[in-house]
Amino acid sequence: MYIAMAIVFVLGFAAIIFEHKIHINKAASALFTAVVCWVLFVLGEHSILPESVGLITGGIESDLMHHLGEIGGILFFLLGAMTIVELIDAHSGFSLITQKITTTKKSKLLVTLAIITFFMSAALDNLTTSIIMAALLRKLIHEKNDLWIFSGIVIIAANAGGAWSPIGDVTTIMLWVGGQVTAANIVLKLLLPSMVCLAVPLTIVAMRMKGNLAVAPESGKNSEHAQIELREQKLVLFMGLGALLFVPIFKTTTHLPPFLGMLFGLSILWGVTEFLHKRKVESTRKQLSISAVLEKVDTPSILFFLGILLAVAALQSAGHLTQLAQFQDTHIGNVWAINVIVGFLSSIIDNVPLVAGSIGMYDLSAYPQDNVFWELLAYCAGTGGSCLIIGSAAGVAIMGILKIDFIWYLKKITPLAIIGYLSGVATFWLINLIF
Repeated sequence: MYIAMAIVFVLGFAAIIFEHKIHINKAASALFTAVVCWVLFVLGEHSILPESVGLITGGIESDLMHHLGEIGGILFFLLGAMTIVELIDAHSGFSLITQKITTTKKSKLLVTLAIITFFMSAALDNLTTSIIMAALLRKLIHEKNDLWIFSGIVIIAANAGGAWSPIGDVTTIMLWVGGQVTAANIVLKLLLPSMVCLAVPLTIVAMRMKGNLAVAPESGKNSEHAQIELREQKLVLFMGLGALLFVPIFKTTTHLPPFLGMLFGLSILWGVTEFLHKRKVESTRKQLSISAVLEKVDTPSILFFLGILLAVAALQSAGHLTQLAQFQDTHIGNVWAINVIVGFLSSIIDNVPLVAGSIGMYDLSAYPQDNVFWELLAYCAGTGGSCLIIGSAAGVAIMGILKIDFIWYLKKITPLAIIGYLSGVATFWLINLIF
């Protein structure tokens, strides 16, 4: 059953990759893979040797519920963020931003958006930032190929920006909270490698990109916004962005999970918009309500996220990921090679269990705080996920929102992401060699 779980995961992964060939939604494949992996785990519980198991204190069901609690926090965070973004969009809030972007030159716009994404991701996190940028890209770019290329660079920028900030990515948060790295040191050591990770692919694409963006025709959606006053647009935009910016403050202050801060911000915005439109005609009030906005949220993408994380959790609990980490440690040994491989693996397997496995394998006596091992792990786990579109939360979110094809990303963006990723590693190596 242990081997069967790995086979099912690989087949499910293949079904996700070839979604458009087999005409089965990736969410269905992910959910099916997750359930079958856990069923096989239960059926083979007694045949899996204890030394190869990454579990087990309270049984498989208890472990499943533990994983579901962590995954649920991510999903509610994602749902809250997507709802806030859709609510801003329904109130034409993003048009206030897009009106300020006057350039139509593709290369200049690409560089501008990439830099904004990079620093916004460090202040918020890469998932929230990618959702916001996806909404902006939908407003600015209407030609599919351009939209997808811009989105690919945004994914790289979001992950690179999250890697050097202690609150920019869930893995850096794990290492920061666990005491493996300090906030000031992670910024100092990883800022330049992360900038190089983005700058290399960004330069390549910007140099290739010629011409101007076509001016998109006004859509019928804009007429729906005619009844919204400018002050209402500004209020919802600033409150929505404020709610998103509040999340890391909430996390730092209360030490509670980030999804609670996101839901708190959503609840405030919900109440304000209900009060704002209470005197308007029924059709307008209904159109701008949270109920209408929730209908626009991409539920299949959330279910896909649930399925893929549950499937990975099954492999983590059964010991596949721990065994993989031990194999690396035994047969490779070199901390640089191990972390580079972890980065590539994070584009296939969620980086959270990979980092959790590394933290479990090596304590602070082996590698003390702010050791090069932990710093490189933070960079590699944070940026390596860009190599595949399903390798990071940012990629999964943008894939769902903008309907990007996996194979297209593999051909067009993956080589650029790999070049940027390895360039950042080389930069980090030079920094440590010099200083």
